[in-house]
Amino acid sequence: MSSKVLNINVGLLGHIDSGKTSLAKALSTTQSTSCYDKSPQSRERGITIDLGFSSVRMSCPKHLMPETDPLAAGVGGTDAGQSAATSDWTLQMTFVDCPGHSSLIKTIVGGAQIIDIMVLVVDVMKGVQTQTAECLVIGAITCDKLVVALNKVDLIPENKREIAVEKMSKRIAKTLENTRFKSAPIIAVAAHPTDQNEDNADTAGSVESDVISDAIGIEALLNTICQQISYPKRSPNGELILSVDHCFSIRGSGTVLTGTIIQGSIAVNDNIEIPSLKTIKKVKSMQMFHQKIDRAIQGDRVGVCVTQFDPKLLERGV
Repeated sequence: MSSKVLNINVGLLGHIDSGKTSLAKALSTTQSTSCYDKSPQSRERGITIDLGFSSVRMSCPKHLMPETDPLAAGVGGTDAGQSAATSDWTLQMTFVDCPGHSSLIKTIVGGAQIIDIMVLVVDVMKGVQTQTAECLVIGAITCDKLVVALNKVDLIPENKREIAVEKMSKRIAKTLENTRFKSAPIIAVAAHPTDQNEDNADTAGSVESDVISDAIGIEALLNTICQQISYPKRSPNGELILSVDHCFSIRGSGTVLTGTIIQGSIAVNDNIEIPSLKTIKKVKSMQMFHQKIDRAIQGDRVGVCVTQFDPKLLERGV
């Protein structure tokens, strides 16, 4: 790719039915193989039961522009990263849509471990609920930055909306007073005013135009996330640790392991080990949200294709 991509992982956490999946759809332009409650189990139960991933790309803000290319550093010597400051950088926000049901707390924790910034989604009609508080605790352990998305504001009549949003914002700010997120910004949004039913998440392509045009506060939320993000420490050094969340086969290509790089780097033709199975596989190819890449580092979300591997052997792991 001609432009260099800085990936930021944004976690969407909150109480069940607060509108996280609808918000992920409204924020994103590219979806992964696992997003928007695609699994039959999600549709059957009508809730998010696994991590979903989608993304949006935009121009990289100056405060996030790397001075050197972390991919080049350590590969081509000390001069390899010198030109990064004058190169074109693109910011990619990867949205990690986490379940909201209390019985899926392990999955929520797994999603929180890979995020750089957390968006706490709160239903404006209900305020802070049980899992909202639990997500705050998880967020306080795993990340430094928080943005509150006060969702479903379209359910309030326009002539009463401003007062209701202000009242709920004060209540949430009061809740955050004794946490590390006491000055977190609160943005009023309506992820999908035309259809509040998150089960209608069966799009096969990019986000539908009606979601973009009708959604409220989405641009303001994206801008606020950008402002709150600090440049994350990314390093290609160290042994590879890839947190795998999904594994599936593609006929004629091989088996794809999708996940987030927790440590180190990975490149095409590398040999990677799956410790739990005591097996080593060669990387045939890699993608980042449908775009082919040759190498990825800590913080990147990747799909890694290997051959002669049964996907049923690895549901989730490293």
